[in-house]
Amino acid sequence: MGLQTNDEGVRLREVKESDLPIFFEQQLDPAANYMAAFTSKDPTETHWKNILSNRDIQKMTIIHNGCVAGSILRFEQFGNPEVSYWIGKQYWGKGIATEALLNFLPKIKVLPLYARAAKDNLASIKVLEKCGFERFDEDKGYSHARGEEVEEFILKLESGNPG
Repeated sequence: MGLQTNDEGVRLREVKESDLPIFFEQQLDPAANYMAAFTSKDPTETHWKNILSNRDIQKMTIIHNGCVAGSILRFEQFGNPEVSYWIGKQYWGKGIATEALLNFLPKIKVLPLYARAAKDNLASIKVLEKCGFERFDEDKGYSHARGEEVEEFILKLESGNPG
């Protein structure tokens, strides 16, 4: 069974300043914040403006059916290249994150690549594993979204893209 998308499918484009209010609104959702666990200390549009101005961060907007469905990033954290994505809650469960990540990976020129997911964020772990990431290590850290320490998996993509 293929990914559930419409005729247009999922596409990526450069982030526009006009996307920021949508990202901001998506990232205010309490259920999404709980699942993501490790969210910004500064959940404001300023946070996104800082990302937008940082040339060291690869960033793209995820478009589904002509609408901004979320964002996807490649950045450095703890000395390693990492990937992260955020999908608006109304787009969950449709294969959009998987398709977006599969489209984004060829744009990343450095491997290995890492990703992190709270251990109870089974959907995100499944997305990463479908895209070739394997569980590599574990960590824990303070979650601003949950107000407590949360355990996470560190996943690693060693080479290429899944076929």
